Amino acid sequence: MRHIHIIGIGAGNPDHLTMEAVSAIAASDVFLLFDKGEDKAQLTDLRRHLIERHKAGAPYRLVWGESPQWASRESGYGAVVDDLNARKRVLTAELIDSEVGPGQSGAILVWGDPTLYDSTLRIMRAVCHGRDDVDYSVIPGISSLQALAARHRIPLNAIGGAVTITPGRGLAALMSQRPETVAVMLDSRDAFREACGADYAIHYGAYVGMPQEPLFAGSLEALAGTIAAYRRDARARHGWIMDSYILSRQLTA
Repeated sequence: MRHIHIIGIGAGNPDHLTMEAVSAIAASDVFLLFDKGEDKAQLTDLRRHLIERHKAGAPYRLVWGESPQWASRESGYGAVVDDLNARKRVLTAELIDSEVGPGQSGAILVWGDPTLYDSTLRIMRAVCHGRDDVDYSVIPGISSLQALAARHRIPLNAIGGAVTITPGRGLAALMSQRPETVAVMLDSRDAFREACGADYAIHYGAYVGMPQEPLFAGSLEALAGTIAAYRRDARARHGWIMDSYILSRQLTA
């Protein structure tokens, strides 16, 4: 039996790793790393740092796969995601079969928490379907939203209130319902502008837990332009951006 640990590693601060995650890293023989290109080398570097730190001199192997890229989105978002995950599934299965031997443990280190807006669990479920020679476990991590709320020193929810979590593309439809609190991830197009003029506060952060972390908090109406400009500059400077934000009618910035 091959066992794969799916390990949540938090939002960027190496000290956010849980004790369960530390133990899973220490118990793993092979680490599957997916190269997303030079622009995102910092993400890979953090994973390597965590492995080196918590293997503490014990032997291990790093195995690299080239992460599949997004195809054209002309066929629709859902179809593109299905195609991307299918190619990731093939690559993951090939790496496990060729690099993780019977009786060994492998590990995939997942940014944030594996259960929240990440495809790894769906891919592993598909990889393991119909097989009795490989299984997997999931170790939770601190999500970017938890880290963001902590850095701003705010509760994520109003007292007794609901929190809606959405990718940026779903925000416009939600705003017509005037939700109390919306947490937004994966916003590629400044969707927060959809809420301008609706008396919302925004708590924003990018690269949370990393050295280049910025935080913005205040009236969305006042900060929307500043945040949009920052996001453009950050993408140009770093080649990528990982950010999230909380919109609320209840929290005081």
